[in-house]
Amino acid sequence: MELEFHGAGAPARTEPKTVGVSARSSRAANVLRWFTTVILFATFLGLGLGVAILGPTFQDLARNVNRNISSLSLIFVGRASGFLCGSMMGGVLFDCMNDFLLMGMSMLATTVGLYIIPLCKRAVLLIVMMSVLGTSIGILDTGGNILILALWGDKGAPHMQSLHFGFALGAFLAPLLAKLALGTSVSAENHTEPAFQPPATNGSSEADSAPLFGLPDDMNLFWAYAFIGAYIFIVSVFLFALFFKKSSRQERAKVSAQAYRRAEYHKTLLCLLFLFFFFYVGAEITYGSYIFSFATTYAGMEESEAAGLNSIFWGTFAACRGLAIFFAACLQPGTMIVLSNIGSLASSLFLVLFNKNPLCLWIATSVYGASMATTFPSGISWIEQYTTISGKSAAFLVIGAALGDMAIPAVIGVVEGQYPDLPIVLYSCLGSAIFTAVIFPVLYKLASLPLDRQRKANRMSEDKKAVPSISRL
Repeated sequence: MELEFHGAGAPARTEPKTVGVSARSSRAANVLRWFTTVILFATFLGLGLGVAILGPTFQDLARNVNRNISSLSLIFVGRASGFLCGSMMGGVLFDCMNDFLLMGMSMLATTVGLYIIPLCKRAVLLIVMMSVLGTSIGILDTGGNILILALWGDKGAPHMQSLHFGFALGAFLAPLLAKLALGTSVSAENHTEPAFQPPATNGSSEADSAPLFGLPDDMNLFWAYAFIGAYIFIVSVFLFALFFKKSSRQERAKVSAQAYRRAEYHKTLLCLLFLFFFFYVGAEITYGSYIFSFATTYAGMEESEAAGLNSIFWGTFAACRGLAIFFAACLQPGTMIVLSNIGSLASSLFLVLFNKNPLCLWIATSVYGASMATTFPSGISWIEQYTTISGKSAAFLVIGAALGDMAIPAVIGVVEGQYPDLPIVLYSCLGSAIFTAVIFPVLYKLASLPLDRQRKANRMSEDKKAVPSISRL
């Protein structure tokens, strides 16, 4: 009895200490999770800055390598190709090495690339460096989505929205930074027009004699890239600190072991979502890239009005991504996708029907930008509810978006050249909106079909159990 008394009393004295340690450990883990989320937001803000800074500084980079803009268009192909390679590499690497270590190394590579790009004096070297920069950005894009899903799981929708809002915010701030750094040397209206940049004379002989690296004639160009590079380097230090703080690979393995799900139509869902992102991102980039030229050449707007139309598209896009952080806390990802599809379909149809009315263009462009903002992060959060997304799966979806970014604007540019009297850009946006509005119900049905079968099976088993009791009565 005495032994039994002490055995019963000991836990009573030690239990509060155990509970207190457990609570402190839980609070520390929660603080670390929030801190990691903030660092990932800062990472995507840096990515947005690094990607968008090319647009307003393109003319200065072309002048730096003694080329005209039209002959340097391969710079975009190089960056896009690097992004695809980085996405594929990231899908493999994030499944076999520490997430924070890989992201920290990729951020360092991005920093080095941003410092070297304004120093390039050869066009070939500039294209190669842009490809390297695209590779590191592709790895970071894939890794950020994977880590948010690993950290928050089914509750990650608001955090996924905040991650992509960080990218949109960086893309919005980059032209402002370039404007402040470069002053009047940057023109937001002529950097896409080859006619404003005179072709280089004796380009081949000068290129052969030019050094590989050198300070640009306008040092403000260097400082614009250096500022972004310094910011990204600081963020990389925090990523390395997280690497030494914890093993994300082990933590993700624990999460995967506890909550691993594989949908019955896992591969089919991924393929359909690949197509969904292909057309969605393609339409988004196409409209953002061609709305200025469409407004000036087809709708007859002044260049200042067309620039404002372009700005309001990306402005409402970034603003709605910020608001989506709060919407995602009370709306399911599927609901947000449906609302986005309805908004995209209605606004693109409105654009096609009233394509020369300035007021209609302003209103519909605002709605279209807001509708496109939440689709990609909501899609990632939605699929995670039904099937676990590994590194390779996330990379596969990012590749679909990247291919849409490359292919659809290129095709639309060729078709628009063949039919200049038709609003091809608006037709492509309407077609993409119809496709995404049709394919998402198919995705939802495939994802929820096993759940419907399980509910029917449960009802049948309940009915069978009820039959004997009725017969006994």
